[in-house]
Amino acid sequence: MHATLPLLRDTDFPTIKRTDLKTVQVNVGYRCNQSCLHCHVNAGPKRKEAMNRETAELVLAYLWQSGAETLDITGGAPELNENFRYLVTEARRLGVHVMDRCNLTILNEPGQEDTAEFLAEHQVEVIASLPCYLEENVNNQRGKGVFASSLDGIKKLNALGYAQETGRLLLNLVYNPVGAHLPPSQEQLEADYKRELAKYSVTFNHLFTLTNMPIARFGSTLISNNQFDEYMMMLKQAHQHSNIEHVMCRTLISIDWLGFVYDCDFNQMLGLPMAVSNKSKPHLRDLMKINLSEQSIAVADHCYGCTAGQGSSCGGALK
Repeated sequence: MHATLPLLRDTDFPTIKRTDLKTVQVNVGYRCNQSCLHCHVNAGPKRKEAMNRETAELVLAYLWQSGAETLDITGGAPELNENFRYLVTEARRLGVHVMDRCNLTILNEPGQEDTAEFLAEHQVEVIASLPCYLEENVNNQRGKGVFASSLDGIKKLNALGYAQETGRLLLNLVYNPVGAHLPPSQEQLEADYKRELAKYSVTFNHLFTLTNMPIARFGSTLISNNQFDEYMMMLKQAHQHSNIEHVMCRTLISIDWLGFVYDCDFNQMLGLPMAVSNKSKPHLRDLMKINLSEQSIAVADHCYGCTAGQGSSCGGALK
């Protein structure tokens, strides 16, 4: 795989500083039952990296100490980590809102038969990746049968009360472009998704559109296809300075499966550590009792992916 960081380091991206911490995002490992082209963590069935109990306990201690409002659990398929349910249960006991970055098909895998029920019981917000509302497009990107399995996952969640009128259980879908272009209007695409998926008798709350980052698997593909420079030019030309105020890294930290900390999940995958505590590669234990407000954020050219067009973050478009 081609390395993208050397192409991104020399940057003119504006300086960004943190505000108050709201979200602790934790990547509990890279093992997944799928291998998607746009996946910026190169997750797949053969990956072995997994957060252990000691690091999970440290995450919970930091949640309590920092006063963060939200625990955002990602992977891989985070549900495959043996400490996933421990993290969820204990974080909810602390009164922290929990989000699960779910690929939907995991809910149908052997050993995961009661996962949907577990998520509902603990009122976990599900952020579910579904790259298109058309079966052919999803299967071409993710493999034969993935679309049908994804819909089965949504149906399980709907049956448990997700995306229903009570509003207690949130199910939000995520769209990534299939190719080297920006996402369309989030508002319009959400309407299209709701119209088309209603034909299958499934429903969801909101759609989040995410820009594909020129890193990892997707970035390597751009290089192989001689599209990297063109894609970066597109991101820079679409940059909206007003989006900087709302980028997710200002209120979020990203923790890898070993407990090392980064300003965002993308920096984590590039190996760009957070510049804090006089450490070249700070660990979560180094952040205890440190106020991150006004700390500078590590940036490179991939940051234009978050500010291009309508903007992009883990919560979808910024505008």
